[in-house]
Amino acid sequence: METTSPTLSRKAQIDQTATALFRRRGYAATSMRELAAALGIEAGSIYSHIKSKEELLHRICFRVADEFMAGLRAANADADAPAATHLRRAIESHVRVLINDVDASAVFLHEWRHLSEPALSEFVQLQRGYEAAFRDMIARGVADGALRTPDPAFATLTLFASLTWLPNWYRPDGKLSPDQIAERLTSQLLYGLAVPDGPAI
Repeated sequence: METTSPTLSRKAQIDQTATALFRRRGYAATSMRELAAALGIEAGSIYSHIKSKEELLHRICFRVADEFMAGLRAANADADAPAATHLRRAIESHVRVLINDVDASAVFLHEWRHLSEPALSEFVQLQRGYEAAFRDMIARGVADGALRTPDPAFATLTLFASLTWLPNWYRPDGKLSPDQIAERLTSQLLYGLAVPDGPAI
């Protein structure tokens, strides 16, 4: 049986348990009966709290999307800061959202395709807007000479590909704090492994 905090509301307990099950088993393979069993309630009782399994997926995906968008807005709040600074703050925020709730992040990253219309199109539009904001920050950083890449779109895809694996290896009891992970990952992604003015590789 999944463990839930007794201080959480029933709705929050359902969300927490469903998120863990969706991550471990996958959305399609998780049944409402399994969710009810994990919560220790009758299968029929769960429908007094939610309408459908997809309602849970919708809530998880769009809650995490809202957190990413809020972090992006905060990263760009200082209009006078250079684009590279905006990008660093945006990456750090992205990392913190990913590790704030690794179960929810994993569901967000891998199970969103199970959303049905119109939620699916809305989610894809949010994804595209978020990625476009990163492409724009990179392009502006290149234009002002702080960043170097021949293709901001490719750089954006590489950046997100590097971050997507984070929920798989992050451990809350690891030796690095979330802030340390955010700082190290951001520096690695922005500056790479090469030594400035070092020998050619």
